[in-house]
Amino acid sequence: MTDWRFDELTYTRPDFDEARKLLADWTARVQNASSYPEVRAVLLESDEKMKEFYSQGTIVMVRHTIDTRDEFYEKENEYLNQNMPLLMPSMLALSEAFSASPFRADLEEEFGRQYFVSLDLQKKSFCEANIPLMQREAQLTDEYQKIMAGCSIDFMGETCNLYGLQKHFEDEDREVRRAAWNAYRDFYHDNEPRLEEIWDELIRIRNEMGRNLGFDNFIPLGYMQQGRTDYGMEEVASFREQVRRELVPLCEKLYEAQAKRLGLDRVMVWDEKRVFPDGNAVPAGDDNFMISTAQKMYHDLSPETGEFIDFMIDHNLLDLQNKPGKASTGYMTALPDKKAPFVFSCFNHSIFDMQVLTHELGHAFAGYEAMREQPISDYYSESTDIAEIHSMSMEQFCYPYAEWFFGADADKYRFQHLQEAITFMPFGVAVDEFQHICYANPDLTPKERTYEWHKLEEKYMPWRTYADDDEFMQRGGYWYHKLHIYLYPFYYINYTLTTMGAMEFKKKRAENPEEAWADYLKLCKCGGSMSYLETLRHANLSVPFEEGAVARSIAYAREILEKDLAAE
Repeated sequence: MTDWRFDELTYTRPDFDEARKLLADWTARVQNASSYPEVRAVLLESDEKMKEFYSQGTIVMVRHTIDTRDEFYEKENEYLNQNMPLLMPSMLALSEAFSASPFRADLEEEFGRQYFVSLDLQKKSFCEANIPLMQREAQLTDEYQKIMAGCSIDFMGETCNLYGLQKHFEDEDREVRRAAWNAYRDFYHDNEPRLEEIWDELIRIRNEMGRNLGFDNFIPLGYMQQGRTDYGMEEVASFREQVRRELVPLCEKLYEAQAKRLGLDRVMVWDEKRVFPDGNAVPAGDDNFMISTAQKMYHDLSPETGEFIDFMIDHNLLDLQNKPGKASTGYMTALPDKKAPFVFSCFNHSIFDMQVLTHELGHAFAGYEAMREQPISDYYSESTDIAEIHSMSMEQFCYPYAEWFFGADADKYRFQHLQEAITFMPFGVAVDEFQHICYANPDLTPKERTYEWHKLEEKYMPWRTYADDDEFMQRGGYWYHKLHIYLYPFYYINYTLTTMGAMEFKKKRAENPEEAWADYLKLCKCGGSMSYLETLRHANLSVPFEEGAVARSIAYAREILEKDLAAE
């Protein structure tokens, strides 16, 4: 079926009993197979059927986050969260049958070694004792999302959710910026008692999951859940140290210049988003203008992106407008049976909207390409440490089109966006280190954990300045707003690892646009068919853990920013 729209798709509740029967049948057929074609037929048949199964889950998740107040999809989301873990033993039995098959070598030759690397990772990261813990984890993370989506703040005559409030962080009036920041802070402070309880229970639950698998805590399991097979905690720690050494001084210089530009003694936390005294870049039109301009841009960028954006718009696979009850998040997901990405976010009429149209659509474009290139759905999506290269690099590829979106403010957009790409890095590694501290030290009290964030701000963000009387933020309350800590453990470091790849693509694009785009397409098309390090080599990108890699990767961006500062 080619004539369809996401909003018109019919949802049918997945039948878990039928799924278990199918999985058992497939498992038996693999175990009893007497030839490779029999095993191959099961792999492809099961893949097609499970794509249909997972697509129904995508419909639920998307419609639930579009309106978290919708009781039907809230209940369906809870139903899926409670039943998916129960399906894991049957899925792992099928995986084990493929792994133990005498025709494994034939599967490997046709579909690649990474298929079995992924199967082995699934096996190592699951045990039946963790099923009730996974169910409870899903309840807690859904509650966190509902708390965030339920934010409704009256500010300057409008009712704002968290995304809507953030646009006021860029206001010309410093007192408005401060008032918006205080309202944002107060939401988290008011909800701190429950947020503490949720985080405390998530740490306990996840650490128990890790112990059930033979680990000391959750950390090794968290790495496995992120699909990490060829590096570990030591490499990540060395990368964090490179960021501290190379980027923190540069960020301090950028904020000192920003303070001078704004005529301030120093940039306070509510000033950080106000980059220019006469106003930041603002989109030159409304939501519809941004989407139609993005369609024009992607047609000009390449034939591949032109085909992709038409597919997304024709099938209504973008939900970007900010609405009451909408979850305060942004993501790309997919309907694998239709080889269709879906992009979700909340526009707020700032440069953030352009980032959505490049970042999330960068994810979607990679998924679109991989779903058409790769033979099985296991390879439709890549490991999380690769995924953000697609999105952040697409942001860089779209720099030449800034005039289309921002008119005379295009250079402002480019400077602010590049500055934020760099100043984000220390925050990103701090989020990662914070999670390591929390899971490795489960006996810390909630307030002690929050103070660990305060210490990380001193280490990685020495420019961060709160009001003297802001007790909540002074003791470390800023971490509560980062939903990845609650929802996606150990994911956040990926944004910093992949910034290195994006900065390399930025330099490549400046030197040889055709070669840069060819390497980017290779990255997108390979999906999850290779490991992290193999994928980097395939796309001609460097390894960020190697000593000196951070300095080399950001050298071109540093040169641009320092040149701009010198010209002020």
